[in-house]
Amino acid sequence: MINLIKKQVFVLLSIASLTSCATIVHGTRQSIGISSNPSYASVWVDQIYMGNTPIIVDMSRKDNHIVRIELDGYQPYEVTFSRKVSGWVLGNLLFGGVIGLAVDAISGGIYCLTPEQVQAELRNNQNVYSKNSDDSYIAIVLQPDPSWTKVGNMVVAN
Repeated sequence: MINLIKKQVFVLLSIASLTSCATIVHGTRQSIGISSNPSYASVWVDQIYMGNTPIIVDMSRKDNHIVRIELDGYQPYEVTFSRKVSGWVLGNLLFGGVIGLAVDAISGGIYCLTPEQVQAELRNNQNVYSKNSDDSYIAIVLQPDPSWTKVGNMVVAN
């Protein structure tokens, strides 16, 4: 009788130690595909250089991340990856209980990152004017070049 109780306790403890469903099923890191048009742009995750596009980056599910994509002559592209509670949390609620839920929360396995991939369309930042010319140019832009001289404002006529 005592051996039967010991076996049952052993089985229950074994099951309890393996109940962190999300951590076991999809791990604590998530692979994110990052590409850009044009290709071969620099990819920075949380200010750490990761490589050039196209690239697959493994990110910790525990934290939010900021990804910055840069290419000379183009405006930088930035996206924030946010962690969301994964559907695997239901497995913990049904089978793992508090222990599984705690393990997944601590390890980050309870989360998934969104968006799941990035396709960055980089916008050309080249200016269509010559700095060496004496000609005058009218440029309407959202972000003016600091070297430009402002000569007036546009107003809407009534």
